[in-house]
Amino acid sequence: MILLFTDYGQQGPYLGQVEIAIARLAPAERVIRLVSDAPRNDPLRSAYLLAPLGAGFPPGAIVFCVVDPGVGTDADPPVVLELDGRRFVGPDNGLFDIVARRAGVRSALRIDWRPPGLSASFHGRDLYAPVCAMLALGQPFASTPFTWSDRHGWPDDLWEVIYVDGFGNAVTGVRAPEVPPGSRLSAAGRLLLQARTFGDVPPGQPFWYRNSCDLVEIAVNGGSAAAALGLSVGDPVQRVA
Repeated sequence: MILLFTDYGQQGPYLGQVEIAIARLAPAERVIRLVSDAPRNDPLRSAYLLAPLGAGFPPGAIVFCVVDPGVGTDADPPVVLELDGRRFVGPDNGLFDIVARRAGVRSALRIDWRPPGLSASFHGRDLYAPVCAMLALGQPFASTPFTWSDRHGWPDDLWEVIYVDGFGNAVTGVRAPEVPPGSRLSAAGRLLLQARTFGDVPPGQPFWYRNSCDLVEIAVNGGSAAAALGLSVGDPVQRVA
């Protein structure tokens, strides 16, 4: 299967155009829109969202990963990284730093192939989608092996809000197993106690918990943490005790 991880959003033609580009070459391949609202133009915070999701991808999955504010500038080379039997395709702009660090890079290819018509601003459709299709079909394309290295040296855990879901829950870049049980956290000037799940606190109360991706998440029982606390992507989170 080919999984799509992008900041394109659900509106507009972009995801559909990517799917068409894949279907032209690999019509039988299953394509799944995994995330289409990754932090926009933000490889840093998107990297911390991709990493825990990537750990659960099935072996053999091909992951189309595009959060690319530098598209068309040649600043970030297009790559294919094989991580624990899964292949990640996209710009090497830091988006893969965390998932690669945790998984271990098996191989790395710089994509040299270019389509006859490569737009300056939509490499997702014109470059990465066809490469994903060719990988799925086992077709060769021009590439150069290289030794991959971490682009930015970002920390193992990011003590910030990295994603706000449709319920208003604020996901952080902190791995919950790295936080001592019962720790008190602070965000937006509010003290947050740990709970196991929503129903363990009174309605309207904010708390933090270990979410299904093993990240620290801030929530409000029956409400929106983003609205109640004024949280948005990039806001800091601290451990008080």
